[in-house]
Amino acid sequence: MLLAAIALYLLSNIAVGAWAARKVTTSQDFVLAGRSLPLVLAASATFATWFGSETIMGAPAIFVEGGLPAIIEEPFGSALCLFLVGAFYARPLYRLGITTFCDYFRIRFGRSAELISALLIIPSYFSWIAAQFVAIGIVLNVVTGLPTFWCIASSATIVMIYTMMGGMWSISITDFFHNLVIIVALIVIAVLLYNRIGGFEAIAARTRPGFFRFLPHPTLKDGVEWMAAWMTIGLGSIPQQDIFQRVMAAKTERTTVRASYMASFMYITIAMLPLFIGLAGNMLYPGLNKDNQMLIPNMVLREGSMPLQILFFGALLSAILSVSSGAILAPATVFGENIYRFFRPDIDDRTLLRIIRLAIAVITLICVWMTATRDVNIFELVGESSAFSLVSLFIPLTAGLYWRRATNLGCLLAMVGGLLVWLVCLWAETEYPPMIYGLLASTAGMVVGSLVSDRSPSSPVAVASEGPGR
Repeated sequence: MLLAAIALYLLSNIAVGAWAARKVTTSQDFVLAGRSLPLVLAASATFATWFGSETIMGAPAIFVEGGLPAIIEEPFGSALCLFLVGAFYARPLYRLGITTFCDYFRIRFGRSAELISALLIIPSYFSWIAAQFVAIGIVLNVVTGLPTFWCIASSATIVMIYTMMGGMWSISITDFFHNLVIIVALIVIAVLLYNRIGGFEAIAARTRPGFFRFLPHPTLKDGVEWMAAWMTIGLGSIPQQDIFQRVMAAKTERTTVRASYMASFMYITIAMLPLFIGLAGNMLYPGLNKDNQMLIPNMVLREGSMPLQILFFGALLSAILSVSSGAILAPATVFGENIYRFFRPDIDDRTLLRIIRLAIAVITLICVWMTATRDVNIFELVGESSAFSLVSLFIPLTAGLYWRRATNLGCLLAMVGGLLVWLVCLWAETEYPPMIYGLLASTAGMVVGSLVSDRSPSSPVAVASEGPGR
């Protein structure tokens, strides 16, 4: 019965995709849902940007092992990112009427910056998408007993199909219903465990000293690592296309700002539920599973009634599929809008839509291949993806909006320099987090390149009024 219910959940995504496809007549409909989402759908879609495998499976596993200091990156960094997007980025970017982040780099810094930013954005998603596929695979493996790879391949096929059909319309609608179901399931499980374990006092008495420590130790290394954890997703995910598409799909400028704030609040509150469930479950059932990423799913299988299992697993898998769908659509959009169109500026809208759909299929295949060729950890893969964009794109985006003297040369040096330094530090296994060196190099590249450039500075206000024209 559980397997049949899960199959029904998954097939319902294709049904939604088929229904949403009727709303898609242009590439803008496909990529940004026609910029027509009301506040509820826009907030739900923005909240669901990361509310998938890393929040429900990855973060609880890290929390059980390392306590509160180990999960600054997720969920706290994610909530910070959504807040900052609403406070500083959503409004000026919405006014431009653009489709991708790379469109902004073209308007502000020129076509070379557009192409390089696109080449950087696309591979930054592969690790993230692979993390979602791995989560789906290990969950389905536990529930069905089928080989993990075939679970990954079959679920990836489903997400590819309904993303190709309905684009952002499919994502927005499925996100809303999946969020409702998974939140209800998490609340039910949390209440059951709370009553069984005896409340928060019982939990506090059974945790080691420092488990709930929020601030770092007063040492330089600990402080730098603490700040790096905040910045990984908190700053690194700001210049990512998937969150941009979800935020920019709102129907008005005010709606997009409010949706970001609402999503941030939802994340910092609702994302606490999986952490509590993971910790309480680990105390009640020590050694339930060697892989802590499967702690909550295994606990539901062991203790949950059949209706609760259906509710939880169906919603979990559907939520992960929705996150995967948005993550696949983002680089596919960038490829069509900013790479294919870069070399074929006369492309018509129908052909562009076909290219984006083809890119969705290719990206899905690449990420499935990644899951079969490398050892993966959900939490680490998500952090790797965000660090990639932090060291290469965050500084050019922010400086372009808020520093009048930022120039094309500064942008290019920030992108390339930050990425190269980060890669070298990863290889050298530096004492401090490599992203810190990469971020500093990106900042230096922007400052030095802009100051030595002969190009006249542009006003951020003027940029915001230029419009999206090519």
